[in-house]
Amino acid sequence: MTELSHNPDVVILGAGAAGLMCALTAAQQGRRVLVLEKANKVGKKILMSGGGRCNFTNYFVEADNYISNNPHFCKAALKRYSPWDFIGLVERYEIPFEERQHSQLFCLHSAKDILAMLLQECAQVGVEIQAQCELQKVEALAADGASRYAVHVVINGVRRTIECHSLVVATGALSIPTLGGSGVGYELAAQFGLAVTARRAGLVPLMFSDQTRALCERLSGLALPVSVSCQGQTFRENLLFTHRGMSGPVILQISNYWTPGASISIDLLPAEDAAAWLMALKHEQPLTHLKTVLTYKLAKSLVAELEVLFWPSLAGSKLAEITDQQLRQVGEQLNHWLLKPSATEGYRTAEVTLGGVDTNGVSSKTMEAKQQPGLYFIGEVLDVSGHLGGFNFQWAWSSGYSAGLVV
Repeated sequence: MTELSHNPDVVILGAGAAGLMCALTAAQQGRRVLVLEKANKVGKKILMSGGGRCNFTNYFVEADNYISNNPHFCKAALKRYSPWDFIGLVERYEIPFEERQHSQLFCLHSAKDILAMLLQECAQVGVEIQAQCELQKVEALAADGASRYAVHVVINGVRRTIECHSLVVATGALSIPTLGGSGVGYELAAQFGLAVTARRAGLVPLMFSDQTRALCERLSGLALPVSVSCQGQTFRENLLFTHRGMSGPVILQISNYWTPGASISIDLLPAEDAAAWLMALKHEQPLTHLKTVLTYKLAKSLVAELEVLFWPSLAGSKLAEITDQQLRQVGEQLNHWLLKPSATEGYRTAEVTLGGVDTNGVSSKTMEAKQQPGLYFIGEVLDVSGHLGGFNFQWAWSSGYSAGLVV
């Protein structure tokens, strides 16, 4: 960084989605911007997201798609920079994309296209980006000077102090530490008097113990569309059995609402009143075995496991041999399979961190700390977490843009 002869107007900590969007926006306003990234490469989470295709936004984004102690906080930023604004940028770069289920937008080729676009936008307006930068500490300077913060770092083994007028914390959160997740943003918030809410892993697979885990191991790799409910929330997506428990989009979604000790209810036939369907089949196909009719809609391996778990006494029975009450009970078990997860897989595989810097201490319009002028928090470090489906990237774009306009 010997080429950095001047102190920048803005230092941004973190070269992820929010940090890069903030950087290019601030530089477009004429600000001199320096982005500091602790990892050896920028945008690692962008590159791995969406299976390498980056689910960069969603056609329909509303405040209801986010979890926060203040559900209204995200509204101003999402309005200021909408999905259509980012889609416009993507289209300007002629990046091909596709719409998938639930209005999710993915790159047609590679997430590298999104990162390259952001870096190109930064380069065009002179943003400086320094990777492999280890943050030592941040201190506030005297209020009467042009610079309000001193950022102490180590770059390539050399200690540097960089002064700036505005400091933006875009350090991400605790999820997926191998991609750079850390709690440094929370430490900076606490240092400057901002509250931090309780944090836990979100959009994360669920684990089970005892017989349920063994069942999941035997079914590992099987995926099927289901509906899952927990604590008043319901999602309908694919479920994937794994050797540790359950994953897939529906489990990741419901994990945001699951807390230790709570149960989840799985509807294996979400479009069907299973009891009514079985009763009708009893009249239409009385000599057909229960196991056989269930394989009309469910995988044989799953039917075999459910038979052992719920109705072993009916194994080999024809529908005509099963009482109406027994059939209704089978239907109830298919529509309401109640399970109690033992834990989540934790931050190692979590896509987001629930909780974070308390939004009560931050302006919803500018992302600036209310009691600490020139200090901004954007992206996942804040107590704003989106559902699966492009919502967390949209929050990164919107919060980064909002701060970038004013830093």
